[in-house]
Amino acid sequence: MTSYLDFERPIAELEARVAELRDTAANSDVDLSSDIDRLESKAARLLRETYAKLTPWQKAQVARHPERPHFKDYVEGITEDFVPLAGDRAFAEDAAIIGGLARIDGRRVMLIGHEKGADTASRLKHNFGMAKPEGYRKAIRMMQLANRFGLPVVSLVDTPGAFPGVQAEERGQAEAIARATEQCLELDVPMVATIVGEGGSGGAIAIAAANRVLMYEHAVYSVISPEGCASILWRTADKAADAAEAMRITAEDLAKLGVIDRIVSEPEGGAHRDRARAMETLRQAIVEELDGLAKMNAAELKQQRRDKFLAMN
Repeated sequence: MTSYLDFERPIAELEARVAELRDTAANSDVDLSSDIDRLESKAARLLRETYAKLTPWQKAQVARHPERPHFKDYVEGITEDFVPLAGDRAFAEDAAIIGGLARIDGRRVMLIGHEKGADTASRLKHNFGMAKPEGYRKAIRMMQLANRFGLPVVSLVDTPGAFPGVQAEERGQAEAIARATEQCLELDVPMVATIVGEGGSGGAIAIAAANRVLMYEHAVYSVISPEGCASILWRTADKAADAAEAMRITAEDLAKLGVIDRIVSEPEGGAHRDRARAMETLRQAIVEELDGLAKMNAAELKQQRRDKFLAMN
């Protein structure tokens, strides 16, 4: 890992010291193994203790970590035979939402999700995961295709929210989000959604009104960002930590409230520290949920979604 969050500075210092000792040992005859083992144990213990008591605001920072896996990483890590589908057949292609046909552990699915990008160029290309109306209309088209061919829908949510620009509003942003949410609820096939990073507002729920909603333990899910909430309530984004605490954005809180159905564990230190392990854990969870939903018919799937979301208050 090359990037550390502010609250990880003590961990960063210990791991930097371990790296220095390893470099010294590799270029000299001095035996530093005992010192390295001691510092590694201390760093691992500090990492474990730190992540065991993260505040909601710290979880929001972890959810936004630049090295956290994104949609394209999951395509490579948990699927086979991915065939991308593009365009909404009405206006344009929106790179903030990607989707296509795929197999997960041999099961054919329609995979849809937000892509934030991994560097400056790709983040600009994918608009930081903030979709415009054509992105949601593309998602609708893919869900309709899945419905036609009896394919389960799997969605991976990671967005600060829908794009708030004037051009998006001119092209019917609110209507597109509402239609995408409606399409999720009207599917005759199973749908499993996972909040893998940020689940921001209508931009998230548009592809997450599913039979089963999973969430990584260090992801966040809310109607507005902590900074946005703080700006409204306190007229300053400096109160973001207080807003995050009040909004109940963590997986633990949302599971208690019945907003999500299952918490997916992450490696110690977050999914970005061990991407392969994090993605394998998610793959197993998705497969288990798909297998459970496969026993339900179309009417039961629709009714389950209806009952699930009407029960939230």
